[in-house]
Amino acid sequence: MIDQNILIIHANELVTVSGFQAKKGKEMSELHIIEDGAVAIEKGIITRVGKTEEVLSEVDTSLYQIIDATGKAVLPGFVDSHTHLVFGGFRAEEFSLRLKGESYMEIMKRGGGIASTVKATREATNEQLYREGLRRLDSMLSFGVTTVEGKSGYGLDRVTELKQLEVMKELNKNHSVDIVGTFLGAHAVPSEYKGKEDAFIDFLINDVLPEVADQKLAEFCDVFCEQNVFSVEQSRRLLTEAKKVGIKAKLHADEIVQLGGAELAAELGAISADHLLHASDQGIKAMAEAGVVATLLPLTAFSLKEPYARARYMIDQNCAIALATDLNPGSCFSNSIPLLFALATLYMKMTPEEAVTALTLNGAASLSRADTIGSIDVGKKGDLIILEYPSYQFIPYHFGVNIVEKVIKDGRLVFER
Repeated sequence: MIDQNILIIHANELVTVSGFQAKKGKEMSELHIIEDGAVAIEKGIITRVGKTEEVLSEVDTSLYQIIDATGKAVLPGFVDSHTHLVFGGFRAEEFSLRLKGESYMEIMKRGGGIASTVKATREATNEQLYREGLRRLDSMLSFGVTTVEGKSGYGLDRVTELKQLEVMKELNKNHSVDIVGTFLGAHAVPSEYKGKEDAFIDFLINDVLPEVADQKLAEFCDVFCEQNVFSVEQSRRLLTEAKKVGIKAKLHADEIVQLGGAELAAELGAISADHLLHASDQGIKAMAEAGVVATLLPLTAFSLKEPYARARYMIDQNCAIALATDLNPGSCFSNSIPLLFALATLYMKMTPEEAVTALTLNGAASLSRADTIGSIDVGKKGDLIILEYPSYQFIPYHFGVNIVEKVIKDGRLVFER
């Protein structure tokens, strides 16, 4: 048996999702299911996909670790394409305050919210952040996540922003889950720059962004484009400068008010715009035309008791939608894929097929990785999950319960329940 050679046979449903770019609109329902399916992985790369009888006739089974998936569904590994997984401290008391009627923005104005996590993250050592990050990645893996995006944004200074990104880079070397780094220095306005937001953007552009680029610590630059945080113009300026040094654009857009973040994402050709609870009709149409992935975060809306993003409308306007958890210590302290899937299907009017696409291929596309992960296609990385039930339809049906039995990453069995 050769290391990283796995042969999965007799899958009741081999849900390939099949594709090398984001699926838009009606395409999101196309899962390309093979019954009694098989997939061969050699040296971490998928080499054969088809009916079990066909694949077995083409391979020497003695060269593989064989996994019999009789009565099971096999899917691509989930891609959680928006998280804040490295941070210090917790904010349980703020959650209780919100339950008693205070809003997220009210708590933020009092010095709570992001500012609270900034203080704790600045004080945390690299070792502390690494240890907590490792625990969160283990949990993500158990839910079938094989690739995750991780944002900085809890430093709002040079030292801590770089520290967060360095910790994620180290975690990426040592953990099975792949981590894609995003620089979110413009997550909030630090107290020392209150009323001087333009100067803070200048600081990020001149003092932090060059180091992030030189050290190759992040593939993406994100900004919280929101009322009382960063304006459309400030966001445009930062993301334009990031693109000049080879860092691609993402946005937290139109989460709390309709500010024009979706339109800006389309204008800049951003890879994704995220949240979008209050995105305008025109902004959504512009994103669809520009090929910007709409990354929706229903766990956050659920946690904040806010209206959900208009997933059905976006899909009907030919948008490509991704789903992600937004794991963070404040507005969404959860990385539950089962709850995410339940909310998307029960309350956002997404079909199970659309939700599967959103958590796999479209999540990969929102990280510029649809050519290498997100589907079970020959030539892609061997990132797969095996459910304990015979169909993907059990994910929303057995709602809120983790039904992932095995996880295969880069052709290795890395998790088994």
